[in-house]
Amino acid sequence: MLSPRFIKVKQGRIAVAIIAVCSVKGGVGKTTLAVDLAWRSAVAGKYRTLLWDLDSQGGAGFLLGHDEPRVPRAAGIFQRDGKPRQLIEPTAYPGLSLLPGDTSLRGLPGALARLGPKRLANIAGFLRADFDRIILDCPAGYNELTEQAIMAADLLIVPLPPSPLSARSLDMLRRDILRVHHRHPPILPVLSMYSSRRMLHRTVRNGDAAGWPVIPFASLIEQMAVRRAPLGAFSPHVDAARALARLWHGIETKLATRKAA
Repeated sequence: MLSPRFIKVKQGRIAVAIIAVCSVKGGVGKTTLAVDLAWRSAVAGKYRTLLWDLDSQGGAGFLLGHDEPRVPRAAGIFQRDGKPRQLIEPTAYPGLSLLPGDTSLRGLPGALARLGPKRLANIAGFLRADFDRIILDCPAGYNELTEQAIMAADLLIVPLPPSPLSARSLDMLRRDILRVHHRHPPILPVLSMYSSRRMLHRTVRNGDAAGWPVIPFASLIEQMAVRRAPLGAFSPHVDAARALARLWHGIETKLATRKAA
């Protein structure tokens, strides 16, 4: 396995990467996955990492122990004179920063049509100077905000439930993207909330989802919302944490392969 500290660009600097985590429906572990990946990037990878919460529910900040902002301002950074650095908050974990989401993001998809199709990519490009990894926690579903996040990303992570509809949902997402754009970033589907005790789950894993990374259904993953902390921070040696660690290593390897191509 390629160690992340050796993932370099030609100039000898760490290759900056933007990773979008999105889902075609809610309730599949999207935010918990984004938070865990951001935590591992900062703690295990030693990268300067920004977790950018693009979901109006603000779940990423909640899982990291942050309170809801008193004044909803997350959508304001998309304006021409927006100042994203002023909203970035440090977290309890060295190297990990948070750009929190809030209710102001609810009306943003409609406004983005006026602000331009590359507005999010431009902001992310501005923040590349400060961070080695930018993790985007996208809102569930597919809208203008999700589309701009996908187009800004170097890699797209898509958690999908163990259902016969998962492969169909993934194909629909690809078609939605290609209908508007001629290309999209590499997509890594992840089979989430998997239980080996359920025959249907085993059938999906051995069928359409063969070869996908697998994140098991685990009560300790649910405990992230109770403890308001990443799983690796309080139970690093359980099977679910090891599965998340394998996913993170696989993502870094995929990024290294793409940068080297």
